[in-house]
Formats: sequence, C-alpha cells, structure tokens
Amino acid sequence: MPDANPAVRLRALRKNFGAVEAVAGVDLDIADGEFFAMLGPSGSGKTTVLRMIAGFESPTAGTVELGGRDVTRLAPFQRDVNTVFQDYALFPHMDVLGNVEYGLRVKKVGRSERRERAAEALRSVRLEGFERRRPAQLSGGQRQRVALARALVNRPRVLLLDEPLGALDLKLREEMQVELKQIQREVGITFLFVTHDQEEALTMSDRIAVFDRGRVEQVGTPAEVYERPATPFVAAFVGTSNLISGAAAAAVLGRDGTYSVRPEKLRLLLDVDAPAAPGHHSATGTVAEVVYAGAATRFVVDLDAGGRLVALQQNLETSSMEVTALRGRRVRLDWDRRHEFAVAS
Repeated sequence: MPDANPAVRLRALRKNFGAVEAVAGVDLDIADGEFFAMLGPSGSGKTTVLRMIAGFESPTAGTVELGGRDVTRLAPFQRDVNTVFQDYALFPHMDVLGNVEYGLRVKKVGRSERRERAAEALRSVRLEGFERRRPAQLSGGQRQRVALARALVNRPRVLLLDEPLGALDLKLREEMQVELKQIQREVGITFLFVTHDQEEALTMSDRIAVFDRGRVEQVGTPAEVYERPATPFVAAFVGTSNLISGAAAAAVLGRDGTYSVRPEKLRLLLDVDAPAAPGHHSATGTVAEVVYAGAATRFVVDLDAGGRLVALQQNLETSSMEVTALRGRRVRLDWDRRHEFAVAS
C-alpha cells in the first residue's frame, strides 16, 4: 500500500535551462527511512532533481512535497532537508566541533544543547575524540564523516547526498559505502543519494531510480533493476548486460524482440556440439577477446547467429595463461532461460 505521506513526493517535475530540458516530467515517491539512490550518467538530470528538492533550483513545472507538505516555492532554509556535497564544504578555520555545531549556532540553539547534539552526531559517524582537529588534519574519509555529522546534527527529515564519495580513492570509497548504509540504518533518516556509480547504488540502496535524458527509466530494488532491467538503457548502464535481438533472438531463442541476460549467468563450454540442457538456451560462437581481471575473466564471444555476448567466469582453478589461450577458440554459451528477460525497445 503506498505511503500516504512519503518523505519525498515529486509530481510532473520539470526543469528547463533555456531550450534545454534537463528534467522532463519526473514522478517519484520516496518512503520515510528509505535509502534511495538516483543513478544515471552525467547530464541525466539526477543532480538537478536533487537541487530542486533542496530548493537550490526552482522547477519550471511540477511539485516537490516533503512529508505531505508542498515546498515547491519555499527557500532552502524553510525545508526539512540537509545536503552533503561532494567537496564537503567544511570551514578550514574551524575545528571539527565548530563545523558540526555551525548550523545549530545559526539557529541560535543554546550552548549546552548544541554541544550535546554535536557529540551525538559525532558518535553516530564514529568520530569521538576528533572534536579539536581541523579539516586539514583529517583523512578524506574523516572529512566526509564530519560533513555527514554536520548535516545529521540538524535532524532533517531527509538527508540529500550529492555524490559524496566521488573524491575518495577506491578502497576508502568501498569502506564508506558500507559505513554510510550502517549509519543510515542507525539514525533512521531518509537518505537520498545521487551517484553515477552503479556499484554504489547497488551496494547501499533500498531502491534505485535510473535516470536518462531527464527521465526515470526504471524504479526498483537493486535486485529488480539488475536482474530485470526494464529498458535497453538500464540493461547497458547498470552493470554489464548482454542484449539479444534481431536475427540472433530468432535463431537462438526462437522468438522476436530484445532480451537481456547478464554475463555471470552464461556458462562457457568447449563442447560446441553438445545439446542445451533442459530449460536452457545455448549459442555457439568464437572467442574474440579475453579480459583477465584476476578473480574473474570476461570472454567476448562473436555468435554464429550474429551479435556478440560477454560471459563472466570466475578463475577458480584457471590461470591467466590458460584463459587467454582460449582466444580464437570455438565455444558454446549456455544459460538458464529463467535468466533472460524481455526489455522494452
């Protein structure tokens, strides 16, 4: 049953910059306490939507509601939201405590309550004992957590995160993905997270909205979006997907249309003459390229029926020399029919 008053409700939201339509009629409901990701490439409209929710941009048309309240024409400070930016925007001349307390100081919250709430926010991001350090004395991950604490201390209904992990190196970014999800679960606030990184969205989110050219292509859980992409764009953008269509679909699947199957669902077999297993489809072809990546290998296979599929195989017992030797080899790809899904053209 839909939430009568979701944390965020967008209806027919549009934004034009001159002749450019950056957001082309977005409808979204984001529930209280949800970790929701808006995922898409640069220029897809996701950040513009975030800025309209925050009040930094005014919609050309449509409405923004927070907790059932229409805030479309309200200033940012009149909305029950806070934003964490990619560059963190910390005050370099203030220590950690001063940065976290700043919003409460502006609101003229008393000193004792201010200190108590700042200490609570720092505990929530695991930065006790860092109160007197300056931003320059912190690591990238610690600065990110200070920015998060500064936003959480105001106890907003919705926390907006604009690619906050983009400036971190890969290992730290992966660690912070897990930490952010744990923090969100503990504080119980709705997190609205903007990212172009598919892994971030899949790792942290309860649900994902995939954006392209100002429109929402699909909304669903990470498993729904990954396993059952609704459009060719979602199939191609979220992870790696194979699209089977045209003559290949007719020859291999026995039907018309466009279908998606993920690389890890394909088994690469050297016996090209063996029949497909019951409930499976198979296709023969030639290995055009082998990409060895340590834990796994990607095999790019040109099908006899036309088109190209990528198969992902874990390197459980094989070495780089063994898998690269398969380049140019005739092979058969086999997959369970339950793992192929029709996608809209």
